Amino acid sequence: MKVKRIAGALGAEISGVDLRSLTDEKVAEIRAAWLEHLVIFFPDQPLSPAEYMAFAHRIGTPIEYPLMKGIPGFPEIVEVKKLEDEKVNFGGVWHSDTAYLEVPPMASMLLAREVPPHGGDTLFANMYLAYEALSAGMKRLLDPLVGVNSSAKADVTRTREERLKTDAREGMVKDLVAEHPVVRTHPETGRKALYVNFAHTVRFRDMTEDESAPILNCLFEHQVRPEFTCRFSWKVGSLALWDNRCTQHNPVNDYHGYRRVMHRITLAGDRPR
Repeated sequence: MKVKRIAGALGAEISGVDLRSLTDEKVAEIRAAWLEHLVIFFPDQPLSPAEYMAFAHRIGTPIEYPLMKGIPGFPEIVEVKKLEDEKVNFGGVWHSDTAYLEVPPMASMLLAREVPPHGGDTLFANMYLAYEALSAGMKRLLDPLVGVNSSAKADVTRTREERLKTDAREGMVKDLVAEHPVVRTHPETGRKALYVNFAHTVRFRDMTEDESAPILNCLFEHQVRPEFTCRFSWKVGSLALWDNRCTQHNPVNDYHGYRRVMHRITLAGDRPR
């Protein structure tokens, strides 16, 4: 197994491993690399849905996505797609997955099934570095604050519209809201990470949206500075595993007229602290 960093801030590609046949020792190595690099990528993994689920169970506990149903026979695997005639891509803004849940996922996994001939990359950002680069004064301001996160924030709901027309879960709750620390401590590494995101964070607790906006907008711009990011180009069979507790991601919407189909699994986490 070889681990090759792809950027200074985060991200590594792991080669020389078949995710269908892993020893416990190899799983431990993969998990250690994931905690170190925050997002890891595996090329050439032609996994069936059952094999994909089996690998997910070696890393954590797969859970169902709250807004969309899964593929037939696998409720925890959600199809993330943009079709040839669509202009808006699913989740096409910077975000941490489902921060509007009381217990957001620990991690997310994405497996490429169909990719466009060009474009369709995904950007990732390191929220440890985003927090550590803040001034001492800003850290003192943010450390005690709590963010209010909503699934109904207008900027992100439009990125789900096409999929919810066909794949919405029965009885879906349209407005999920959760409050989380603006600065969370990673339960495994002990490092502090900035935990607000453009897609879901609407305000600070005990503050109005107008009062919160200047600080939040400053943070949204700061946390995706180029030096905090990496970029991944997909091929069919590429698999990504990212730590949702200390990263954000943004799928680039630059492939109009082409089809992109991915399978996503989310892994259960714990309440941010």
